[in-house]
Amino acid sequence: MFDTPSLTAQDALCAVMIAVSASDENIRTAELVKITNIINNLPVFANYDADQVPRVSQTVFDLFDQEDGLDALFGLIRDTLPERLNETAYAMACDVAAADGDIAQAELRMLEEIRYELNIDRLHAAAIERGARARHMTL
Repeated sequence: MFDTPSLTAQDALCAVMIAVSASDENIRTAELVKITNIINNLPVFANYDADQVPRVSQTVFDLFDQEDGLDALFGLIRDTLPERLNETAYAMACDVAAADGDIAQAELRMLEEIRYELNIDRLHAAAIERGARARHMTL
């Protein structure tokens, strides 16, 4: 049995982004760059030790390999992440999914699961999704 390490709220935000990126079994460079930029630039990560990202990533990958791992991952995230950051987590997930210009079906399903698990209001989710789409438009 996998021994799940404890997460901080910032780790939980990272886990959400990593889960979206890994959901289609193809972690793209653009997604990794987006995660790095979010961690390096958003105020919620101001005091975060980015050296924790590989540990958080391995936790996500290990849970994805387990039968009920996704449920366990969302349990960890819900237990750790303050409810006031649920929409922040969803916004970050949307930005990572949109980073490479192509949102795969698996990523769409993961975003849907995140909306459900973090209890994101559908109208708020639509606004967050529209903002991500606007930020990632190309000519």
